Amino acid sequence: MEALTHMHGGDLDAIERVYGIPKNEISDFSGNINPLGFPKAAAEKLAQNISIVCNYPDKKYLALRESIGAYTGAKSQNIVVGNGSTELISTFIKSVGAKKSVIMGPAYSEYENAVKIIGSEYEYFELREDENFVPNADRLISVLNEDVGLFIACNPNNPTGTAITVSEMRKILTHCKKHGISVMIDETYIEFSDDLDKICSIPLADEFDNLFVIRGISKFFAAPGLRLGYGITSSKKFHQLLAENQDPWSVNILASYAGELIFSDKQFIEKTKKLISSERKKIYEELRTWKNIKVYKSSSNFILARLLTDRVTAAQIFDYMVRRKMVIRDAASFTFLDEGYIRFCILSPDENDRLISELKSIVE
Repeated sequence: MEALTHMHGGDLDAIERVYGIPKNEISDFSGNINPLGFPKAAAEKLAQNISIVCNYPDKKYLALRESIGAYTGAKSQNIVVGNGSTELISTFIKSVGAKKSVIMGPAYSEYENAVKIIGSEYEYFELREDENFVPNADRLISVLNEDVGLFIACNPNNPTGTAITVSEMRKILTHCKKHGISVMIDETYIEFSDDLDKICSIPLADEFDNLFVIRGISKFFAAPGLRLGYGITSSKKFHQLLAENQDPWSVNILASYAGELIFSDKQFIEKTKKLISSERKKIYEELRTWKNIKVYKSSSNFILARLLTDRVTAAQIFDYMVRRKMVIRDAASFTFLDEGYIRFCILSPDENDRLISELKSIVE
């Protein structure tokens, strides 16, 4: 059971094996994936054009990069694509080859794994609970000294949902540029935010050539199986290093074609934003009235909560929910967090209401 409670989100196969519950009957609040599913218009187009698998992808991915550029406002020549954001994370970290890295934490474990693989020394910059996990730019800058070669952050942060503002990011990037520090910002969850323009780092890419911004389609477009990620940087050096360390045709032709379709699906994008925004506000307002839970404001599609009672642990809540065919995330596996924290994402209104009802019965 311990291996399950501390697993990555979304591993329904493991749940099925251990609990004997068919995975198609489970509401997955752990994977942070858009409850609307993959865009239907794109799915139909993919089905109609399945014969493209007989062809190699465009080695330069020109149409895909133009689609990403139109969606993000980035220049197409500043865009690189990869086999999911995870490939770009590991390839970039390998390419930079920093002797020491600073990771903003709590954090996604793959950042640490990637720096370990290249033998880089690393330390975490802690988002503090007494600051409600809100990033403190001045405190961060104080640890980004001349010994550091790379700063890594997820923005909004996973699992806290808090974010660095554009003005704070500019201050951080200016300091890092002065001290020769590369900066990798993972914006996997930013499209779910109500304040995207206030926290998005992509517009800063032209101004700072020490910046590499990463996104993917696994969460917002509900397509983790397609494995499509993209990165944005104005650095010719970064582009050259990434090209040297990345395999050709790393994005398959179905993922490439899907990317050309989904980024222009304005109806799907707006529907997603409206759903997540309204449900996030509803859940937050409900939880903040509870006496045994502290909830943190989120700029993403998930919510982190701290248990203010020792009557129940995160692991016990995990087990209780699974037996009711719902999977949340016991956040104890994240650096700086413990058995007093849970994280869950936003699904459909009915599923969310059911989760909150069951959570209240065991916590309150």
